[in-house]
Amino acid sequence: MPTKKPLCSIVIRAFNEEKHIGKLLTGIEQQTIQDRETLIVDSGSTDTTLEIASKYDARIVNIDSKEFTFGRSLNRGIQEARGQFIVIISAHCYPVYPDWLDQLLKPFEDQRVAVSYGKQRGAESNHFSEHQFFRTYFPDISQPNQGQPYTHNANAAIRRSLWEKQPYNEEVTGLEDLAWSSWAKAQGYSIAYVSEAEIVHIHNETFKQVHNRYRREAIAMKQILPESHFSIRNMIGMFIQKSIYDLAQARREGVFWKELIDVLRFRLLQYLGTWQGYRYSGTVDQKLHRQFYYPPGSLTDKIPESRPVEPISYPGEE
Repeated sequence: MPTKKPLCSIVIRAFNEEKHIGKLLTGIEQQTIQDRETLIVDSGSTDTTLEIASKYDARIVNIDSKEFTFGRSLNRGIQEARGQFIVIISAHCYPVYPDWLDQLLKPFEDQRVAVSYGKQRGAESNHFSEHQFFRTYFPDISQPNQGQPYTHNANAAIRRSLWEKQPYNEEVTGLEDLAWSSWAKAQGYSIAYVSEAEIVHIHNETFKQVHNRYRREAIAMKQILPESHFSIRNMIGMFIQKSIYDLAQARREGVFWKELIDVLRFRLLQYLGTWQGYRYSGTVDQKLHRQFYYPPGSLTDKIPESRPVEPISYPGEE
């Protein structure tokens, strides 16, 4: 007798995530939607990631680090998944509320919706400027049918039936989510942003890793949108503009002097990496993918309604 297919499959990409994977899997266990399965696509972890995962109800899908790209690892996981909807979350994230899955899947009641994505907020370890990024791109007000194709695969869901028509691009160095949602938008489908589907996205990056991440994403953007450009004037202008914005916010929060150097370094390396990525003219091959992955919304004046849902209580938190 065939096994009933779950409503959704949660696909988690992981590489040496022993610090965070347990908290994510605990949060998944607390979800109100039980009709689900969890798959971890591991690309060669050498720490205790898989040992921790074995304590939870999760299937492991292995991908050799030599084959890894962001899109390929997702495709491998989705190939093994059985759910009608595919939920994608990063291994160093965790849901805030027990109805995270329910909120993320709710937009699919509209048959025109191809992808939904949820709010992200940073942890204490995130750089100050990244907190400002999250507030800008993941506002407190939901947008059931946003105009632009922006999405983010740290916290998103898609229709499996559409993925079968268009798998994720396996060649880009990042932004595979933007490439896929751009395709969906071009096919006439809509994209939903769900503020209520909130997760905490933990980054504890060195400045070298910040530079690497934005350089990688810029190379991907140039692959996806060959006509796009980012000049040295753009780099200087964005550095000044965003630094002023961040420092003004830091002053309002009373942490100006504490965050001054961090803000300037983060924004400099962000836009320097972006500029360098746009200037990259070499071959985007497996060696470049490994170099990147294996190194040591819109603003609104609306006021969000309070949520009548208690957050998940994680072990170790008061």
